[in-house]
Amino acid sequence: MILTAIASMTDLVVGRGELMDGNGPIRRRPWELVGDVVVETVLLELVGLAFFGVGTLVAWLFGWPPELSLAALLAGMLGGRPAVDLYRAGSPRRLAVVAAVLALATVTPLVAAAANRALPASADSGVGILIGFLVAMPVSAAVLAWCLNRANVV
Repeated sequence: MILTAIASMTDLVVGRGELMDGNGPIRRRPWELVGDVVVETVLLELVGLAFFGVGTLVAWLFGWPPELSLAALLAGMLGGRPAVDLYRAGSPRRLAVVAAVLALATVTPLVAAAANRALPASADSGVGILIGFLVAMPVSAAVLAWCLNRANVV
């Protein structure tokens, strides 16, 4: 219920859907849709991290240490919603999904390696892979949006 309310708030903030005129829907330029998907992905990732932060503070009161894989899980579940909605709305193309997964699989370790290099003290706790995943989610959503709408150029 809470996730549905948050999702509807991001729909209002980002502005989802097609524009309408008297003759029917107006196609949007691909880069406009990519920008909307990236902004919505980042907003939902931040909401997931906020939930993780509140949960961590509550758990900390009971002596439970924070688990970074839970942060990645929450951010991934919430941040993946725009890409899933975009995939369901359009015609399914395997190439677009493969490109998005490859972008996710390529960007995550690259950013994780850079974060571990920049912050060597936090390399053992998994902070680098979390940062890499959080950066790679909007990139893969943008790749998916671009690939799905490549043929719909106005």
